[in-house]
Amino acid sequence: MHRVTGLLGIRYPIIQGGMAWVATSRLAAAVSEAGGLGIIGAGHAPGSWVQEEIRKAKLLTQKPFGVNIMLMSPHVEDVVNAVIDERVAVVTTGAGSPGPYVERLKAAGCRIMPVLSSVALARRMERMGVDAVIAEGSESGGHIGEVGTMALVPQVVDSVSIPVIAAGGIADGRGIAAAMMLGASAVQLGTVFICSDECEAHVGYKEAIIGASERDAVICGASTGHPVRSLRNQLTRQYATLEKQGVGSEELEKLGSGRLRLAFETGDRHKGSLMAGQSAGLVKEIRPVARIMTELVTEAEERMGRKIWTN
Repeated sequence: MHRVTGLLGIRYPIIQGGMAWVATSRLAAAVSEAGGLGIIGAGHAPGSWVQEEIRKAKLLTQKPFGVNIMLMSPHVEDVVNAVIDERVAVVTTGAGSPGPYVERLKAAGCRIMPVLSSVALARRMERMGVDAVIAEGSESGGHIGEVGTMALVPQVVDSVSIPVIAAGGIADGRGIAAAMMLGASAVQLGTVFICSDECEAHVGYKEAIIGASERDAVICGASTGHPVRSLRNQLTRQYATLEKQGVGSEELEKLGSGRLRLAFETGDRHKGSLMAGQSAGLVKEIRPVARIMTELVTEAEERMGRKIWTN
């Protein structure tokens, strides 16, 4: 635990997922203020938007926060430049290798933590010189891999010497305690933070998560090679039908384009992509971030019989 809290300069080994659209400066700052590490999700946004969000976060907190860089974004170069110019403390990455940017980011004093879903990638990232890896199981929301958290995390822990952060299916203190027992040094949570007062997602999106069961977070897009987990609705059923019909990836990608933004901005529970993990069934109410963090830490410590925080 202290390997990550010391590395990142945070109190609790709890990191907020860098969810595109959902993870804005307001949410990131609230998580950092509560003792975790807040993350701004760059997604496919231009560098100018990311820079503006970074500056907003700086007005809301003096504590460390990070940016998640989507490496497939057409704006990735501008986003990296914004992160470096603004001297952001931490970067998490997804959808590709951060290799081309590691040297520049580290020279700027930035900690780098790629999100990955396999042992081979974890080993490769360690050789590349990253500071930690986020082992994300298939229970998570959004873009996912094939291996579950319970199986993935200990195998990654056994394969690398850098800290491992567990992600996927964790939404309460029991999940945190379990991840620590698997050897993780910290955890990353996403779905539970969507249902916070500070998250700017539409209330309809949040209510869909609160009303979901463990079976409602389904996978679409496996045929394209880019599976995504979101809540079952009209969109996922339409997507699944087209996949069964053998429709090409280009048409499927077109169907999904802009749907997360639709869910975020309007709360459309039928046609929006309500990205959420299988932990949605554990999320029962909308709460302030500070209360979420307090309850996570309290329950984890009760389960583990020891503190999980640093002074």
